[in-house]
Amino acid sequence: MTGPLLGTRVCALVPPRAAREGILKRVVDKSFVVRAPLEVAWNHLAQIEAWPSWAKHIRSVVKSPSGPLSRVTHGTLWLTNGVKTTFRMTEFEPPRHWKWAGSFLGSQILYDHIFSEDKPNQTTIRFTVDAGGGPAVLIRGIFGWIYRKNLERAVPLLVQEIEGAAASKP
Repeated sequence: MTGPLLGTRVCALVPPRAAREGILKRVVDKSFVVRAPLEVAWNHLAQIEAWPSWAKHIRSVVKSPSGPLSRVTHGTLWLTNGVKTTFRMTEFEPPRHWKWAGSFLGSQILYDHIFSEDKPNQTTIRFTVDAGGGPAVLIRGIFGWIYRKNLERAVPLLVQEIEGAAASKP
């Protein structure tokens, strides 16, 4: 499935190794390109408390500890529909990726944020979401569909912000 942006790809169910083993199932796999250096893209997205500026489905984000994103970061996102969700960092490899874990209706959800520099001023960002455990088999479809719809609205705004930040750098 192709999104509205050049270089954007959305794959509904791309199973990772864990999915083949029956543990997790990929429910979101979205890649997009920004005309910005890797460092600019990473630094912009790592400001997670500013996400509501481009992710309009998020009302607010509170992270702890204060300061830059790190391997001990955890936090809470309040969505505009009233849902509150928490996360904790599980993998942190700047500036290549970070992954955090949360839950939704008793199912474990893993969110990965992956960055790769295609050329000096072009970076591909990839978001993946895997779900497993609990009633995951029942919620994966609707959760993935809602998440992909939110990304379709949010990614163009994120691209605009990152490319604006890159343009303002000397």
